[in-house]
Amino acid sequence: MSDHADKMRVDKWLWHARFFKTRSLAAKQVGAGHVRVNGSKAAKPSQNVSIGDVLTFPQGHQVRVVRITSLSERRGPATEAQTLYFDMTEKQDKPPANPKYEGKGRPDKKERRALGLTRVWDGH
Repeated sequence: MSDHADKMRVDKWLWHARFFKTRSLAAKQVGAGHVRVNGSKAAKPSQNVSIGDVLTFPQGHQVRVVRITSLSERRGPATEAQTLYFDMTEKQDKPPANPKYEGKGRPDKKERRALGLTRVWDGH
């Protein structure tokens, strides 16, 4: 019995830790080969994980690296879920924002003249 208590399915743990909204989404990520347990791909969603294992998986636009610090019996609130892991993800600077035009949309005739963007009519 103690062997079962210190292990848990990887998809279930990811769901309990609130990395995925549903357990089926977590299972799809594991089944597609996007989740690594201790550096090797998780073979299937039913693969067991235990305390001390390191999980690597994509989430949004970044790759998350977490070490499991505890297992849970249920999917609790976010504050409880944050106690299940230690986040080892490297902090990344925000990418630069897209450049924006200072004005409001397309410049009008007066602004185009000021910028020198008006076409010269040659009369033909």
